Amino acid sequence: MKFRVQQSALADGLGWAVRSVSTRPAQPILTGVRLVTSRGEGGRDILTVSGSSPESTSEVDLEVDLADGGEAVIPGRVLAELARSLPDRPVEIVVEGTRVTVSSGHFRSTLPTLPVEDYPSPPTFPQVQGTLPAALFTEAVAQVQVAAGRDDMLPMLTAVRVEVTGDRIVLAATDRYRLAVRELTWSPNDPTVGAVALVPAKPLGDMAKSIGGSTVGLTLEPHLFGVAGDNRRATTRLLDGEFPKFQNLFPTVLPTQARVDTAELVEAVRRVRLVLPPPGRDPITLTFHDGKVELSAGRDADGEATEELPAILTGEPITLGYNPGYLLDGLSALGAPVAVLSFTEPTRPTVLQGAPDTEAEPAAQYRHLLMPMRLPG
Repeated sequence: MKFRVQQSALADGLGWAVRSVSTRPAQPILTGVRLVTSRGEGGRDILTVSGSSPESTSEVDLEVDLADGGEAVIPGRVLAELARSLPDRPVEIVVEGTRVTVSSGHFRSTLPTLPVEDYPSPPTFPQVQGTLPAALFTEAVAQVQVAAGRDDMLPMLTAVRVEVTGDRIVLAATDRYRLAVRELTWSPNDPTVGAVALVPAKPLGDMAKSIGGSTVGLTLEPHLFGVAGDNRRATTRLLDGEFPKFQNLFPTVLPTQARVDTAELVEAVRRVRLVLPPPGRDPITLTFHDGKVELSAGRDADGEATEELPAILTGEPITLGYNPGYLLDGLSALGAPVAVLSFTEPTRPTVLQGAPDTEAEPAAQYRHLLMPMRLPG
């Protein structure tokens, strides 16, 4: 095998493929990425790079200048680091026997290959069931992923619940202290499609962040979730378990509502929280009055901070305490210039939503439910 490819394309492609390469695999062969060359449409030379693990697969097609075709398995993370470190110029890769040579300009490196016959069968990517804009998919996943749990003892909470009903998709994630829900529409091949699955949040987030292109295709099978972009494909196995019933957790009556500039509130929370001791178990206090919100944190003995921002309040004044990290996560996920915070009472969950401006209704597509913390005294 011998081919030439631009460094930026190689580094980008390998970065995608090694997402599925485990650092401590049960089988040493799974430390490798599989390289296969072929002649694509229009006479183009294509290099397909794939990574695989028992939980996921990643595959990408790259255009190359092919001198000699073939197939090889090469240590994935080492090759990816090499490609990333090279200058942006053509890279030549030559596989001869059990060695691979990587050269670019005056740089040259050799690596051992891994046995092709030991590598798992090439991943068979399921047929795409529908499409949506890639930017919309990336935004929606990022908004809900922030609320997913990280405790592997509760694996169902480390997932994003994906529910598909016709042309509607609902994404939800929770770690029991917050809940994020995003609704969006897509274009299914079958308008009667319906499915519910628990997709591991981390690989889903990695897929959404790096899929690229203008359109992404989705597949939801009984044990598998898949995404496909212009030249990239990835799958991840679904998790078992029952996701908490979240549909009725959002209050139907919210007598108190405050509107605050999102960016100003985020920056104020970041400043005020600095006086709190690690690991951030102490709350930051928000007191909403007519025309303003007062932020405060800390105690006299350890230092304290306060800040005041303009706010539009509908309803009675209210004081609440929040985990500052969780509050920042929720505000940052809104993606709107104005944050709308809705309350029932200080001990009940707060609903965070975004509004385009102070006159508009809150955006219903994304809702973030945040549980307040008990305030001292």
